[in-house]
Amino acid sequence: MFEIIPSIWIIEGKCVRLKRGDFATQEVISNNPLEIAQTFEGIGVKRLHLVDLDGARRGEPKNYHILEAIAGYTDLLVDFTGGISTDGDVIKCFEFGAKTVTIASAAANHPERFAQFILSYGREKINLAADTNPSDHRIKIKGWLKKTEIDLFEHIEFFYDRGLKYLKCSDVTRDGVMQGPNFELYKEIMDKFPSIHLAASGGVRGVDDFKMLRDMGLTAAVFGRAYYEGKLSLGELEKFIAEN
Repeated sequence: MFEIIPSIWIIEGKCVRLKRGDFATQEVISNNPLEIAQTFEGIGVKRLHLVDLDGARRGEPKNYHILEAIAGYTDLLVDFTGGISTDGDVIKCFEFGAKTVTIASAAANHPERFAQFILSYGREKINLAADTNPSDHRIKIKGWLKKTEIDLFEHIEFFYDRGLKYLKCSDVTRDGVMQGPNFELYKEIMDKFPSIHLAASGGVRGVDDFKMLRDMGLTAAVFGRAYYEGKLSLGELEKFIAEN
């Protein structure tokens, strides 16, 4: 089964969009993230990727109230991300209604701790975000504000060997600019880690990109800007979901 997962990015309680993760390009889409989530639910979306950008910048989640509202007033399975670094953070995310959490910075800074999260909470609940610029394949963290010296493939392999099941990977140069997903990067990941459940993120232009990612064997694609700019209609999304 291939799943399309809309993303809602939150700054100060508002739904925003960025280009290539650059906070200077911030545009407010809506003051009501719950309303957007309910719109997605209405066309058959089952899962939502909720990004706490304030949390990503400060290193601990902040927008729990948005998570709680969406989890409480929809039946969406909410995947929450942004600044999650401790057991307390993980537990609190689940208490406020997250079905899964996706973690990037803590996995890079404290790999043994993240590996323990997989063991403690289960591989169905803990996702790894491995975001990179393909020019050097180095991991970027803290809302992509900080570049590390960690190699993408070595990073994935470390957790893959420790039971990682779900991976979200972004080519940060393509996020929010609708130049198409980095199909070559995703193929390389799939070739190296054949049992990983890979979600592509960044660059989706339309339904044809979804179809290509699906046919490559990925399990999901995260999208945002293409919908918010009107390049992907609710009708197109609803039809694709119904057919898949």
